[in-house]
Amino acid sequence: MSVVKRTSSNVLLDTALKNFYAAAEEMGLEEGLIEILSRSERKTAVSIPVEMDDGTVKVFDGYRVQHNTSIGPSKGGVRFHPEVCLEECEALAMMMTWKCSLSGIPYGGGKGGVCCEPLELSRKEKERICRTWAARMEPVVGAMTDVPAPDVNTGGPEMVWFMDTISKMRNRLEPAIFTGKPIPLWGSKGRTAATGYGVATCAIELLKNVGFDLKKATVAIQGFGNVGTYAALNMIEAGSKVVAISDITGTYYAKDGLDIKKAFDHVTNHPKHLLEGFTCPGCQKLDLPEVLYVDCTVLIPAALEGVINGKNADKVKAKYIVEAANGPVTPEGDAILDAKGILVVPDFLANSGGVIGSYFEWCQDLGGFFWTEEEYNERLVRIMRDNFQRVWAYSKDKNIKMRRAAFMAAIQRVADAARMRGIFL
Repeated sequence: MSVVKRTSSNVLLDTALKNFYAAAEEMGLEEGLIEILSRSERKTAVSIPVEMDDGTVKVFDGYRVQHNTSIGPSKGGVRFHPEVCLEECEALAMMMTWKCSLSGIPYGGGKGGVCCEPLELSRKEKERICRTWAARMEPVVGAMTDVPAPDVNTGGPEMVWFMDTISKMRNRLEPAIFTGKPIPLWGSKGRTAATGYGVATCAIELLKNVGFDLKKATVAIQGFGNVGTYAALNMIEAGSKVVAISDITGTYYAKDGLDIKKAFDHVTNHPKHLLEGFTCPGCQKLDLPEVLYVDCTVLIPAALEGVINGKNADKVKAKYIVEAANGPVTPEGDAILDAKGILVVPDFLANSGGVIGSYFEWCQDLGGFFWTEEEYNERLVRIMRDNFQRVWAYSKDKNIKMRRAAFMAAIQRVADAARMRGIFL
């Protein structure tokens, strides 16, 4: 028998499937395992009726996908975004499986979300959505089954509402079900910055490995949310210049480097946490897509998927790309970048600091013992460096791109676990 490859009209899911099949075939993975790992164990879709502040009732669509739990409970964020759909969640859950595997932590992959426009919601409306989503998903989440976390447009407050709702439904505190919680409510010091810190660590290790002086490196970051801000702060701490940042309001560019600390303070204090109105010496505002085409050493796409593709990859001028978002480069875009000699550090390696940080929080919640921020960061950097160097060495030894090397290493660990556990449930 030959494997009938799945395809999808959803760009992100199609990308995830193509990457998996290509790596699995190169590895010579058994057809049965290819069939198993190309599909999700569970896909849950729920309706979320909410009374809005004006008294009307609106129904939102909510999702949770658990891709694979061979190694451990599924792990992945819950995002609020108008384009959230079941196919997107399935793609991201699959990518989380490889990310957790590559990180060496005892998790499988999951992902969830709610299709909504967060900027149009009041705090109370968002709380009602969160609590109803949690109530509807209560049967499928748990500290040893599925552990959600923050994602696009969600953070500490949302995790508290999720945790509190399920804790009350079960009549016991369940702090280890959700990670990314505020520190006073069983959160972990260091967790907020973990993903961005990990991205910057990979960028720094990359520049060191290719012999590029960090103090001469220039960086452009698409997306100045949680991940982008902390990646930027850590890159300037390493001595590099961040010359461009962006969010939905546009691209902000300064040839000699932006004042990133000022930008961070501006976003923190902005009512909607946007760069709107930000200025600093030498800064000019450009159209939103221009951040991808800035002449720089390292480009860090830290927003949404598919932003570098077959239509625009030829415009990219960066020497290196470190993927902070999930799936920001499509296979078609990847081929063009490869032909241009642009090295790409894949997403599930570069942005794994978040899930490693979540693992740290989960461990602390289960044990009821909490680390200092210094202990947390030391563990995070050590793991990120080790993972980067392992994939780098594998890619050089096999003469393959880092994305393929990362996929093959990650898939192998999951395949070994699935093979040992056997086919049952």
